[in-house]
Amino acid sequence: MLHFTVLLLCLLSLTLTSTDASVFRGEPSFYSDDATGYGPVFEDQPVDTIYPEESPEAKITMSCRARANPPATYTWRLNSRNIDQDEDNHYTLVGGNLVISNPIKNKHVGKYTCKATNDYGTVVSREAAVQFGYLDFFSSEEREAVYVKEGQGAVLLCAPPPHYPDELSFRWILNEFPVFIPLDKRRFISQTTGNLFISKVDSSDSGNYSCFVSSASIAKSVFSKFIPLVPLAERPIRKYPADIKVKFPDTFALVGQNITLECFALGNPIPQIRWRKMDGELPANHEVSMAGAHLQLYHVQYEDEGTYECEALNSKGKDWHRARVSVEAFPEWTESISSTERDISSDYTMSCEASGKPKPHVHWLKNGYPYDKHDLKFRGLTFEDSGMYQCRAENRHGVVYADAELRVIACAPTFEHNPVKRRILGAKNSRVVLECRPKAAPKASLSWSKGSELLFNSSRMLIWEDGSLEILNVTRADEGRYTCFAENDRGKANSTGFLSITEATKITLAPSNADVTAGESASMQCAASHDSTLDITFVWTMDGRSIDFDRDGSHYERNPNGGSSGELIIKNTQLNHSGRYTCTAQTPVDNVSASADLVVRGPPGPPGGVRVEEIRNKSVRLIWSSGADNHSPISKYTVQCRDWFSKEDWRDATTSPPDVEGNAETATVVDLFPWTEYEFRVIATNTLGTGDPSSPSPKVTTLEAVPVVAPSDIGGGGGTSKELTITWTPVQPQYYYGRNFGYIIAFKPHDVYEWMKVTVADPEAKHYVHKDSSIPASTEFQVKVKAFNIKGEGPYSLTAVIYSAQDVPSEAPTSVEARALSATEAIVWWLPVTQHTVEGYQVRYWMKVEDREASSQRVVVSSRENQTRLENMRPNSPYLIEVRAYNAAGYGPPSHHFQIYTKKAPPSRPPKIISKKLKGTSVNIAWEHVEPLANESTIDGYKVLYRKAGLSTGLLYTTGKRSIDLPMPRDGDCVVEVRAYSEGGDGAVAQVRISGGAVMVTQSLSLASLLLVAMLCLLAL
Repeated sequence: MLHFTVLLLCLLSLTLTSTDASVFRGEPSFYSDDATGYGPVFEDQPVDTIYPEESPEAKITMSCRARANPPATYTWRLNSRNIDQDEDNHYTLVGGNLVISNPIKNKHVGKYTCKATNDYGTVVSREAAVQFGYLDFFSSEEREAVYVKEGQGAVLLCAPPPHYPDELSFRWILNEFPVFIPLDKRRFISQTTGNLFISKVDSSDSGNYSCFVSSASIAKSVFSKFIPLVPLAERPIRKYPADIKVKFPDTFALVGQNITLECFALGNPIPQIRWRKMDGELPANHEVSMAGAHLQLYHVQYEDEGTYECEALNSKGKDWHRARVSVEAFPEWTESISSTERDISSDYTMSCEASGKPKPHVHWLKNGYPYDKHDLKFRGLTFEDSGMYQCRAENRHGVVYADAELRVIACAPTFEHNPVKRRILGAKNSRVVLECRPKAAPKASLSWSKGSELLFNSSRMLIWEDGSLEILNVTRADEGRYTCFAENDRGKANSTGFLSITEATKITLAPSNADVTAGESASMQCAASHDSTLDITFVWTMDGRSIDFDRDGSHYERNPNGGSSGELIIKNTQLNHSGRYTCTAQTPVDNVSASADLVVRGPPGPPGGVRVEEIRNKSVRLIWSSGADNHSPISKYTVQCRDWFSKEDWRDATTSPPDVEGNAETATVVDLFPWTEYEFRVIATNTLGTGDPSSPSPKVTTLEAVPVVAPSDIGGGGGTSKELTITWTPVQPQYYYGRNFGYIIAFKPHDVYEWMKVTVADPEAKHYVHKDSSIPASTEFQVKVKAFNIKGEGPYSLTAVIYSAQDVPSEAPTSVEARALSATEAIVWWLPVTQHTVEGYQVRYWMKVEDREASSQRVVVSSRENQTRLENMRPNSPYLIEVRAYNAAGYGPPSHHFQIYTKKAPPSRPPKIISKKLKGTSVNIAWEHVEPLANESTIDGYKVLYRKAGLSTGLLYTTGKRSIDLPMPRDGDCVVEVRAYSEGGDGAVAQVRISGGAVMVTQSLSLASLLLVAMLCLLAL
């Protein structure tokens, strides 16, 4: 909006006549010579508002503020009806803002507009909706458990409660808040439905799940009752083909928006998600996230419209889904209106146009009311045409407004704000224009004089329609005073300036053409003569663009001598410095230019338009267009490729012919893998180096072919009786060469002519087990494996020799005997089985009491052993022991049970140390006899372990006495451990520490012992 200081009826130099005065009868009374007012211009307008139903702040504020002079007054409308504050005390006007206190849903929901009015007119704000936001709680009903086999996919339904607005965000709680499940390639949460998808369930998924829903608009979150997920164990875990469960719908997007397309599949193995646009490349401004489940399109444009596909693929199969993205647009002005002032009685056209999809409908408002004119063309403006105009463009996506004030003025000519320049300079033999632009309404008639001479149009002089005076080929004789006269029916005015003629500027040293190699420096000379009373500057441009010496100072530099020389130095030239350089010598009066070309030679630019044709199974034909040779002929091209397996690694491709000449624009790429997705790029080389690569070609997939690679490392054997186990190393995916890839396994006994064959459809399979009750044990078989796909079968691998599974041992070990070693240990031995297929023996032992065979303990030994120790047994208990032979096929029959009794437990109480005496170089340790409890073994004697402190081993003494003499340690500390022993084992331990002649008992120290330690310490001092 313009700020007008309009001087209406400013007839400063003339006296009003009665005829003049009659023109003002329609002039508004608030216009005056010092009028500085203007119509309302919005600075703040209402916006769509969502009021939370549970909001602690019981009011809504709708903003409206306009800049205006005099200040604006405000009124509001709800659903096109005026709001009367007297009728509804919920409404209060604060400035221009509308405050709704204690809003009521069925009364205050709707569309609000604000009107701002002053003496110059009225403008209407954009519409703003008020809605009540809510998010109900989930149902209190318990959710049913979901049972799923391991390896299968699972879907947990969120079913969000009633809410407004629609925009929600979803997370899932696992077992307790706030433990949220992490998202990865196996788990996905749809932000459209809130459902949780697990592509394949495993045992770790067991738990209770709750859907956590948040509404950012009202800052509220709720969560559902827990849903138990129970994985069911299945062995082996089955594999399932990809099955897309999250499918993005047909989608409408607005230009400039960001949108997200969702796609997720169940399956085992976990499917990979790939995205493509069916009618071209994916937009440059796209991003794939959430392990492929999200395709995000940023800042959507019309060219992003089209059909999009997501493909889910695993080794068991693939699935795909397609939907269309349609792009439309919010209204946007392509031609708008602006505030203006126009002469009374003149013609004027207001025009505005808007783009958008669908095409917007345009209509007008004047001072807040619909204007019945569809085409605002004014013929003979009057004061009544003044006012605030609004252009309104609308389609189904929204509305835009353009505001402008039209001011109709009437005024006698005046040069107060725009006089003729007091001093005008012109260069000899040049063209000079003297401007004359007085303010006048209606438009004034203009004329010129030089001194007292009235000027008319001639071959050298021309008075333009706007009043400017043009003089061609000026000389010193044209110097002098020039006056412009302006007159309309309101009055007259004039303004005078002086024209001075200066010497013309001339180029005396012009730049010359230069030719350099990239990295070298170049210079461009430029010098000029000029009028000595004027300052001169030199301006350099390259291909019409001014050189910024501050920004590009690393390459461009001026001659530091200055003066009348403007030499340009170009350092470390780059390819983009090639072009036409122009030196312009300019003074405040005139300028003159001279140009020269700089050629910078370097490696070629990237080729363009790389595309693929004639796609075969192992070759494609590549076509491109030559890039810039950068002034050095291209000598050769290099073709590079990368496939889906190598990801980001480009490698030189094999071409036919092997050497691609510099004048070629096509080549055949050979030695490709069939049924593989490739993209290609081309690099040009000349004598100055190798250039940047082209942009990658569109991705293409070579045709399918029969596989040529056979599985490796064929082997097998072993397993369960009546089975033949065959193993191999699977073929790598790049060698599948086609769909429906699998393996054919051929096998036969070595003395049989005919091969048996089976088919395995899993390309990742590593083994096959053939079960047949007629297969003899440990029989030699010949096996071989080959690959197949939809196009046919490949070659067999080398033949390998394996053996069928052994039979389980048929004999049981004999002469099984055992004896107890202590309360917790026993030893068992037996006569070995004579069969050569035995790999080892399993010994089982369990307490006979209460038939605890099911919880028996086991010990396994190799076939070279015929005895073993049994441990962790209970004291004074009967045990049963059995032995059986085993091999890879399983366990043989058990031996007869052998029963033993473990011995009573060893003493549980340690000996009590009663005496510690020094005897010269030895120490005597004595203790009380240990009395065993009723359930403990009789004492057979005592064991004394004499060891260095910190070590676990030492000298072990056995004695039937109750004391022992031990040598004193020469240095350091020693520990004496005393324990009773019996047939049930060793009892509890008592410890004595000997240190530098002192004796310390771990259990406790007597008073005598303490006195002895004190005396020894004093003697040591």
